[in-house]
Amino acid sequence: MTITGATLPSMYPIPMVKHTTTVRFKPLSAARQSVVSPEQPLTQNKNFEADLTVNRAHLQTEVERLSLTDYFEGSRDLLMKSDGGPPRWFSPLECSSHLKNSPLLLSLPGFPSNSSSKEKFSIKFIAECQNLDFAGVDGTGLSLLLHHQRLGEMFDIWCLHIPTTDRTPFTDLVKLIERTIRSENDQFPDRPIYLVGESFGGCLALAVAARIPHIDLVLVLANPATSFEKSQLQPLVPILKIMPDHIRPGLPYFMSLITGLPSGMLTSTAKKGLPSQQTITDLSEDVASLFSYLSDVGDVLTVETVLWKLKMLESACALSNSCLHSVSAQTLILSSGNDQLLPSLQEGERLHKTLPKCHIRTFSDSGHALFLEETFDLVTVIKGAGFYRRAKHTDYASDFVPPSSHEIKDILESSRWLDVVASPVLLSTLEDGKIVRGLSGVPSEGPVLFVGCHNMLGFEAAPMIRRFLIEKNIIIRGVAHPMLFMKLKEDEMPDLAIYDVTRLMGAVPVSPFNLYKLFSLKSHVLLYPGGVREALHRKGEEYKLFWPEQSEFVRMAARFGATVIPFGAVGEDDYAQLVLDYEDQMKIPLMKDYVKRTTDDSIKLRNDMKGEVANQDLHMPVILPKIPGRYYYLFGKPIKTEGRSEELRSKERAHQVYLEVKGEVEKCLNYCKTKRENDPYRNIISRLMYLAVHGFDSQVPAFDLD
Repeated sequence: MTITGATLPSMYPIPMVKHTTTVRFKPLSAARQSVVSPEQPLTQNKNFEADLTVNRAHLQTEVERLSLTDYFEGSRDLLMKSDGGPPRWFSPLECSSHLKNSPLLLSLPGFPSNSSSKEKFSIKFIAECQNLDFAGVDGTGLSLLLHHQRLGEMFDIWCLHIPTTDRTPFTDLVKLIERTIRSENDQFPDRPIYLVGESFGGCLALAVAARIPHIDLVLVLANPATSFEKSQLQPLVPILKIMPDHIRPGLPYFMSLITGLPSGMLTSTAKKGLPSQQTITDLSEDVASLFSYLSDVGDVLTVETVLWKLKMLESACALSNSCLHSVSAQTLILSSGNDQLLPSLQEGERLHKTLPKCHIRTFSDSGHALFLEETFDLVTVIKGAGFYRRAKHTDYASDFVPPSSHEIKDILESSRWLDVVASPVLLSTLEDGKIVRGLSGVPSEGPVLFVGCHNMLGFEAAPMIRRFLIEKNIIIRGVAHPMLFMKLKEDEMPDLAIYDVTRLMGAVPVSPFNLYKLFSLKSHVLLYPGGVREALHRKGEEYKLFWPEQSEFVRMAARFGATVIPFGAVGEDDYAQLVLDYEDQMKIPLMKDYVKRTTDDSIKLRNDMKGEVANQDLHMPVILPKIPGRYYYLFGKPIKTEGRSEELRSKERAHQVYLEVKGEVEKCLNYCKTKRENDPYRNIISRLMYLAVHGFDSQVPAFDLD
């Protein structure tokens, strides 16, 4: 990889030098090196999304990522060849294939370190004492190296490089970043600017955001060092001041030993489950890279440098904390649960409560160096949290970046239990009305609109979306309640983090605008006209439709020639028994107040309607789990609207189609409820017995079709 100085305005008092350094990495696969066009970021389709079909072969292939060894090599090159100049920006060339109108991402240096014993890396003392990047002493600006390739598909990335010997004060670094942001905002005022900082970089980001609250910033902060006064680094200062000079070269080795680096490497490599020969080879390469790097670090590390960095951290912590009240930027806090350097979990919660637009994600098994953990994917986190946008406001339809093959594989692997627990039976209807097993009756070409009846809490959606991904290579984009996308008041409703996968898979808040956008992108869309009223139904209302009187979607579907697929999903009553429904909770004062607070805090839908469909009060039903049964899906005969745009402009004709769709949904529900009575494997116990005999990869049969 070649890194070259970015072309920046010459107005900066601290110059942007034209410094070019060659950094050698492992060759990337052709797929990773391919350039992504702005109109088709991650797919091979003519439209931006165009079905979002997933290449089946890619599901079996791990996306190659750079390793910590690559980081060592790259950092060493920049460290040893540094010209010792002032701080400057550079843009990695492998990040040049970003989308059209991509936002600018400024990578701010940190001092990630003190990883847990479960991690493959951790140059503890060096990273603790130096506030820049993973190893800390170099300030190379490569802290996001493992994420450059994927981030480069979505962002225009600039990295801040601060030479090891540089003594620029914290306040001057803040001013440098501020000038950069102001200049870029003047050129592209309608695009957000992302500040991504780890540890010390988090302090930089907060201090900058406080100075320019009028500029649209998005902060992504990993284990910010705003709690440095509680850090284990504090006792190091008096020790460093009395340390003899002849001990200095061995300092990196000594501190890596006492903080568990070698054992951490061994543990992490062993957990990969590779053959013994490969394990030994990988471990040897890692250790060789580490000690070669430590040797170079020992040559440039001075006690004076360490003391300067510690002093810088104290200043950064104090200044960033003093201006938190002025930070109004959208902020995502990433907190590690096994951070031995800083109390990151507690600090994350404090910032979450202090900052007005702050969301938090926690990683319980991660250490301080979050960005360099092999299991951590920053792009996945940003997309899942709903933090990616290319304009002033998030457009969930158009800003959607399809999940990578690696993300899809992770989603499918993490949800494999659904195949055992739900064992979904999927049936579809051909154009001649014949019901067949599988999804052959569902069109592969979009736009397609699936219209159905919600089960309790939307239980039916996950197994269905998973099977479409596996069997049809189609990503279904759900039209969901806005509560899945907005932060409610503290302790009101579930944490937004539980919906990260839903957002990652392209769900959008329900609105005519978003439905229009999805149709224009030729998506496969999932819509429940009954909405919250069906998903939070009362006792005895299983599979009862609560649809509005007017046809809300037919004419829009006709405008784009979408194929409407009515479907029914049955199974919730075999999984849970409703104990306390809405009516019960309204009789309990504390629960009634809770429902009122939650509903008042959320976006109101269908306020202009009357009757049960307008009852959108948000509450959490109390349910009692049952021994799992089985889920059954029937996708009805496709209703085509292509070429019927003029015909369906008539409200009367559109309403007839609306009633036709509603009737088909009810027929599908009744069919599934009737046929499941003849399924010998409806109960999970009988299915497990079948799998024990025929193998757990076998397809469990169901009832006979008529």
